[in-house]
Amino acid sequence: MAPSIRLAPAARSLFDEPLAIAVQGLGPRQQVTLRTSLRDETGELFQASARYQAGDDGQLDLARCPALPGGSFSGLEPMGLLWALQPQKPFWRLVKRDVQSPFLLQLEVFEGHGERLGQLLAQAQHERAFLRDGVRRVPVREGRIRATLFLPPGDGPFPGIIDLYGTGGGLPEYRACLLANHGFAVLALAFYSYEDLPKGMKEFHLEYFEEAVNYMLQHTQVKGPGIGLLGHSKGGDLCVSMASFLKGITATALINGSVANVGAVLHYKDITIPPLGINRKRIKVGKSGIADIIDVLNNPLEGPDQQSFIPLEKAECCFLFIVGQDDHNWKSEFFAVEGSKRLQAHGKAKPEIVCYPGAGHYIEPPFFPMCAASMHLLFGKPVMWGGEPKAHCEAQIDAWQQIQAFFHKHLTGKPSGAPSKL
Repeated sequence: MAPSIRLAPAARSLFDEPLAIAVQGLGPRQQVTLRTSLRDETGELFQASARYQAGDDGQLDLARCPALPGGSFSGLEPMGLLWALQPQKPFWRLVKRDVQSPFLLQLEVFEGHGERLGQLLAQAQHERAFLRDGVRRVPVREGRIRATLFLPPGDGPFPGIIDLYGTGGGLPEYRACLLANHGFAVLALAFYSYEDLPKGMKEFHLEYFEEAVNYMLQHTQVKGPGIGLLGHSKGGDLCVSMASFLKGITATALINGSVANVGAVLHYKDITIPPLGINRKRIKVGKSGIADIIDVLNNPLEGPDQQSFIPLEKAECCFLFIVGQDDHNWKSEFFAVEGSKRLQAHGKAKPEIVCYPGAGHYIEPPFFPMCAASMHLLFGKPVMWGGEPKAHCEAQIDAWQQIQAFFHKHLTGKPSGAPSKL
């Protein structure tokens, strides 16, 4: 019997779902190398490989068989061939631009463990999709709002969330639609560098975000009385500002966010919050040419920079801080702890803080490969984001459960029943 690859689900799975990988029809204890390949929408190639030895029966099940040293990872890692994918082009990050089409994953089995790949024994293709059947994608162009709304299958109404990304700008939709697969109405909101929105990050007006909040609160498919906010990086401090000044927000989750306003002046009515000061002299550049910007921001507890601290004690919502303890973009854990102190000093509930050792800045939905370094738009050079691939992958799986459980609890009043995986 010729070797073949067995996948479950067989042909297609959602990107944040596990994929079971096995090979059958090998010789007893046969040594093989497995390789995965995936091209993003710009054509850039991501690859991972691992060395294995089949069992006495010629079967190889990645859920039971550890990878041997010498590949992209070693040890028992059933999803290693996905989370260990690395770009062949330096400083490139895997993102999904068109969520309506899947990523195509190529799997190959090669003879032996040599530096040069041996004979090709088996191959298979698998689609990693972003939209569950029945999820509706609705482009939103109402007033000034530039966004995409994702609605789960069924009649609704559904708990509503606004999703914000960071300094990359544009309109990333992949996290919003993956969340919608789990029963939330999610608005992926652009806030700069998209269509007719401002091209640069000079200043933001909270009235724009207020329009988006009101859009969600008035939507017939959104279950009130309040909505949730989810923000990563710069999107995180925008969510803190929204929660602090705007009505109708019940729960705010930040992924490596800041409690100080960063990068741009923030206006709301007659209030202005300046951006936290930066000192470019504190950039450290290693031999690789990659910049470490962890110390660039000033301390929001000192001097005039205190004016940048967002008054989150005004918020009428619950907070969840997801923290990568190896975040090299900025000091996420410090921001979470100072935010917690500020809330408690004003008699507010202590926020949930979930810390992940070995996780870097880009904590994405599960099974996105860790991006160790890529171009930073504000600094104009590649910067390190931090993280150790295996720990980062485990953090992404757990954080995804934590975020959903947090929103289920505060937006529906019901626990999701998703236990922590770590």
